[in-house]
Amino acid sequence: MDTALYGEHGFYRRGERPAHHFRTSVHASDVFAEALLSLLAEVDAALGHPDPFDLVDMGAGGGELVSRLLSLAPAELAVRLRPHGVDLSPRPADLPGRVEWSDTPPDKITGLVVANEWLDNVPLDVAELTPDGPRLLLVDPATGEESLGGPVTGEDAAWLERWWPLRRPGDRAEVGRPRDEAWASVVSRLAAGTAVAIDYAHTSPADRPCHGTLTAYRDGRPAAPVPDGSCDITAHVALDACAAAGEAAGAAETTLTTQRAALMSLGVTGRRPPLDLARTDPRAYLTRLSRAGQEAELIDPHGLGGFGWLAQSVPPR
Repeated sequence: MDTALYGEHGFYRRGERPAHHFRTSVHASDVFAEALLSLLAEVDAALGHPDPFDLVDMGAGGGELVSRLLSLAPAELAVRLRPHGVDLSPRPADLPGRVEWSDTPPDKITGLVVANEWLDNVPLDVAELTPDGPRLLLVDPATGEESLGGPVTGEDAAWLERWWPLRRPGDRAEVGRPRDEAWASVVSRLAAGTAVAIDYAHTSPADRPCHGTLTAYRDGRPAAPVPDGSCDITAHVALDACAAAGEAAGAAETTLTTQRAALMSLGVTGRRPPLDLARTDPRAYLTRLSRAGQEAELIDPHGLGGFGWLAQSVPPR
């Protein structure tokens, strides 16, 4: 998975933009960026309006989110923003000059980190339970043929036992320890502020699917997760395990919820405008109706609204 996504000829090393292959909340509507701007303002106030205020976009892809937040920020906040896109892809040609771009986050962050659909692309191993215990799943990158490899041992075995215990032969699990470590690395860089992970997720051992979630996308359609570099390979994130790793890395406050609940708390309701407005101001009615549709998509519990949101904060010291 690591080679297929990030190797010399990997999917993301080629400069692929996620928007060309799958739809995220960022690409669905500007309402998403507007809601995150409200969150950014809340964090800014809680930190006492620091200068500079770091805005870090993990897995920034084409840089759409960090660019939009920069353009939406009011002047007083924009002048203090230090925007930073983090991705292994090359710097987008149309990225605003103010936005820093690197393959690792800053060592010290005071502000807000947003990781929208980043953790699901952190490479991991898949394990399958056999009568002799969990064994690694191997996939031939040329044919997609699956076979079983060696046993799962050490820290990975301990992770499975704690977070995704397998019960019946044939059951599969994605070993999420690399995601925990990646998230902990982000939280540990917070001098003060909040880090938010937004992703396809399951949030308890009872919630884990018995055959795992590994899948792939190519040109906007689901594809077989063959690690040949031609597709985006992804798997849902055990956000409860990431939360525990974040707390171990220094997070003092943790909120684990859904995108629907999080966005509604930020003012995204999907509420339709009153019909009377259609008679008195048809243009305004259509504008508000369009926005209501965009909001509804973002908070749909069976779609984007069902995503997990993990927010962890480190207070000023």
